Amino acid sequence: MTIPARFREELGDVAYITRAFDQNLTVMPEIVFQSLADRVNELSVTDPQVRLLQGLIFSNAVRVEFDRAGRILIPQFLRDIAHLENAAVVVGKGKRFELWAPEYWAEEVLLQNSPAIAQCFKDLNLPLR
Repeated sequence: MTIPARFREELGDVAYITRAFDQNLTVMPEIVFQSLADRVNELSVTDPQVRLLQGLIFSNAVRVEFDRAGRILIPQFLRDIAHLENAAVVVGKGKRFELWAPEYWAEEVLLQNSPAIAQCFKDLNLPLR
């Protein structure tokens, strides 16, 4: 898959791709993945939710490098998880981006346009400056 140049610039030469929490994939720079890995590895493995999170992130993580044309190879098992066939939607998410199958992204957009969306985030108290 060819990654748009603006996302490649953020990633550097090496990135990690793994399963995200919805039916999608997340791609992040090596330093962000390492920071996430460090935080997750500090959690107690005696907690079943921690073990589930570790499995979700680490068992699906793949280190990828860009070729000269700015492409990465997404392993088939990750394409299957995200239902990626012929096309993908690339969605920026701060220090990372997500890959969505177009039909699943369309559903996500509908959720984001819900009239109740502001209520979901009111407790975060995010000021716009």
